[in-house]
This record gives sequence, C-alpha cells and structure tokens, in this order.
Amino acid sequence: MLFATPYELIQQLPRGYRLLGIDPGKKQIGLALSDVSLMLASPYETVKRGKVSAFAQYLQQIAQKEQLGGLICGLPLSLDGQFGPAAQAAKDWIGAVSQASGFPACLWDERLSSSAVNRFLIEEADLSRKKRNEVVDKMAASYMLQAALDVAKNQ
Repeated sequence: MLFATPYELIQQLPRGYRLLGIDPGKKQIGLALSDVSLMLASPYETVKRGKVSAFAQYLQQIAQKEQLGGLICGLPLSLDGQFGPAAQAAKDWIGAVSQASGFPACLWDERLSSSAVNRFLIEEADLSRKKRNEVVDKMAASYMLQAALDVAKNQ
C-alpha cells in the first residue's frame, strides 16, 4: 500500500516500529533505518539491486532484526519538480516492493540528496572517490529519510 505522505505512513505504524529509507539506484540500493522514536535516520547498508521478490524477502529479514514497519522510497523528481520517467519508475518499483513484502510505503523527494552527500564527503570527510562510492548510497538514503521524518514530525 502506498501512502501519500510520510505523516500518513507514520500514523498507521505500530509504536516501536522503524522506517526504512530506500534510495534505489540502477545497480545498488542505499538503505537507512530510523530509530524507534522516528526522530533520527542512520545509514544502514548498500545492497545490489536485483529482483523485487528477492529484495522483498531481504526486507523480511531486516524486519525480524530491526522491528521494521514501513518504507520511505526516494522519488527522483527532475530539478524543476516535474514527475518524469525516473520518478515513474521509482513509484512502480516501490509499489511492487510494497506489495511483495507487505510493508506500507510512501515516496519522498530525493532531489540532490546524492549531490549533497557527495559534497559533504568531499569537503568535510575528505574521502577518496572509492570510499565515497562505498557509502554514498546509504548516506543518501539516510539524508532523504531524515528529511521525511523532520517534515512528518512537524505536521
């Protein structure tokens, strides 16, 4: 089931359950996990992109370990805010993941999240390109999830 906003998703979430932020790329998927109070997002891991069914099974494993209750997927709108082919692909993909896994989901604008994270990793963390590539996807997922949590908290 797809919800329109993170606030709506959080309202149906049982107390003590977490949200998983998902930054789907063509080759990799960045994952971030909220705390149980739904206040703080932390990078979780990066996984290779494969079949929806395999990813849905993997989400079930995370759920058993981490009290996962819902998904917030990055929505790659164009820079001018238009809903283009990449956004439609993300919407279709998370809809399929939600249906296959049984977890409710919503989409959240992820424009420039990877750019912001890369800029931070270069300027503040001084990481090499190789090390940045290892962490950028899960950090972008965390950046996106944190923004969604912050907006939902203020509604």
